[in-house]
Amino acid sequence: MPANPPETVAPARAGRRHVKTRVRALIDALEHLVGGFGTALLAFAALLWLAVVALGCLVGLRRLLAPSAPRVVRSIAERERARLSRWGPTIIGPATPPPTHIRAALADPDGRREVRWLFVHGTLGLLLSVTAVMLVVYTVQDVTFPLWWRWLPADEPNTPTVVSWTVNDESGAMLVALLGVTLCVLFVILGPGMARLQARPGTRLLAPSGEVDLSLRVAQLSATRAAALDAHATELRRIERSLHDGTQNRLVAVTVLLGATRRALARDPSSADEMLERAQQAAEQALAELRTVVRGILPPVLADRGLAGALAGLASDCGVDCRVDVDVPGRCAASVEATTYFVAAEALTNIAKHSRARHATVTVRRQGQELSLRIEDDGVGGADEHEGSGITGIRRRVEAHDGRLALTSPPGGPTILQVELPCGL
Repeated sequence: MPANPPETVAPARAGRRHVKTRVRALIDALEHLVGGFGTALLAFAALLWLAVVALGCLVGLRRLLAPSAPRVVRSIAERERARLSRWGPTIIGPATPPPTHIRAALADPDGRREVRWLFVHGTLGLLLSVTAVMLVVYTVQDVTFPLWWRWLPADEPNTPTVVSWTVNDESGAMLVALLGVTLCVLFVILGPGMARLQARPGTRLLAPSGEVDLSLRVAQLSATRAAALDAHATELRRIERSLHDGTQNRLVAVTVLLGATRRALARDPSSADEMLERAQQAAEQALAELRTVVRGILPPVLADRGLAGALAGLASDCGVDCRVDVDVPGRCAASVEATTYFVAAEALTNIAKHSRARHATVTVRRQGQELSLRIEDDGVGGADEHEGSGITGIRRRVEAHDGRLALTSPPGGPTILQVELPCGL
């Protein structure tokens, strides 16, 4: 049976990748909106409390109620900062505690921005979350309505949510299901935009001011520079150790054998051939070790086969069944690809040695200006970077590129290593 031609296989793969990307975006949007529903409820409750405080100040209860208002606002704003930081860049709150005096609170620029966010998130954010949850619930209810409408109580009208007609037969139930499909399409179209719209006030109003952000960036760059120097020194020590303990000893052996061969030619020519063979073997071993050291600096396989081919080679040599899924259009910087390769190599080595896993998955995606690497296994879990698991070295490599690393490894598994590397330059 003839295989499918490449011109038909490539669009099919591109279509599957598009569907997977779209499904992931919808799931992420739903998680964002459901997570924002909790902080939006708290923000709405805080707005009611601010109204109570304002009324209390009018009737002479300012000293009793006013100090609590800034603390309530700051507490809810910190919850939103933590939520948004889980989905994107870390948002740092003000270093100083909120003022307790009402005039100082009104003069605090961070406090005013938090109150503005509270009003927007407690109204528009709550509306977006409720709308998204209702769309999902009504979609599930209406799409499945033809399966269970007959079991509704006979003394109640079979009127599903969102519609106003009574269902008495199969055609009416299928019409309700069609409405559910319409609601599903509506969420597919609007869901990601609703999630972004809900998060935008928090990312704009709860982020640190320009001076604070600049100082944090300077501190982050200083830490990154220190990590890069440390990683560079560690790499130099590794190369020096490899050359000293391996290649240098081989070359010394070659020199000794060549000297012995020269002396044997004068005294016992019959033994010279054996010594030459041993010298040739030592030279070949030294050459192989030199190639290993060179591959440790920048693997030639990256230039020859690209990142996808290099990772596929690592997976084929791994001690557990490993699947590689790479979707990176174009090429990234050589240093970024090399870091990704070394992180994957170290992680797969750890999986083969310590995890007792049966399957592992390496997934690489390029999302905007970042390269995302996710390595997951179904092993016993419990990985700890403070116990000599090699994660510390991986973290240093990643931080040297101003990247981020997150390790999730509960006892019993699974273990997930998530790495984000900037690759815009």
